[in-house]
Formats: sequence, structure tokens, C-alpha cells
Amino acid sequence: AKVEKSIEVNVPVATAYNQWTQFEDFPKFMENVESVSQLDDTHLRWVAEYGGDRNEWTAEITEQVPAQRIAWRGEGGVQQSGLVTFEPLGEAKSKVTVEMDWEPEGMKEKVGAMVGADSRSVGEDLDRFKEMIESRGVETGAFRGSV
Repeated sequence: AKVEKSIEVNVPVATAYNQWTQFEDFPKFMENVESVSQLDDTHLRWVAEYGGDRNEWTAEITEQVPAQRIAWRGEGGVQQSGLVTFEPLGEAKSKVTVEMDWEPEGMKEKVGAMVGADSRSVGEDLDRFKEMIESRGVETGAFRGSV
């Protein structure tokens, strides 16, 4: 399954990127995510619930370029990878694009992917990210390192 969604946010690209690097804040705008723990600079522990099923996995950040992109892949049998890109649209406006590929497991995930539930979910998460960052106007922190 594959999803690609974009949203324009009314903050500078550095602000959008810096907020996105605050991985432990993901549950504030990602509806199905219970928690994200940053284990080190390149590993994240995720806990999420989809369709009544609770899942835990580790993701490795495979590339991180400040104010441009963050790429990851699942570890330990989780067939998931993705890329988030950040594009300036002027001094105070940015475009955030999320691309994800994964292998749906079980009937619920396969049916959900077929009817577009995963695409709607990513779009709604981006809407909440926009609302959160625009209402605040500044990021809650930043990681400016490269991977």
C-alpha cells in the first residue's frame, strides 16, 4: 500500500521541520499513535492502535537533512518505509509532503488500504499538524543534525 499526502502550512519551512523532529509530540496530531519514544538519533519506538489492534515497532531514520527531508524504515519484520519532505513556499509558508509504503497485515489492514482509510488518516493527521503548528507559531524544539 502507498500513501502520498501534502499540506501547506503558514509557518517558515524551518519551523515546520523543527516541529516534525519532535517525534515524541506525534500523538498530539496523529490520531492512532499512542506514543513515540526516541531511543537515539536514528531509532524511534512506536506504539499505535489501528482498527482495535495495538502494534509496537521500531523505525530507523535512514536520512535526515535539516529543513528538507526525513526518511525512515521499519525494523524487525515491519514492512514500512516513508519520507517527509519540507518545501519553502515563501518566507512564512511551507509545503509538507508525507509518502509512505507498507505491506498491510491481516484482513482489516488490507481492506482499509483498499478503501483508502489509510490515506484519509494521513490527511487528517496533516490537518491536525497544520492546526497545531499554526496556532502555536513556533516549534516546541528542534533537532538540526543530519543522518
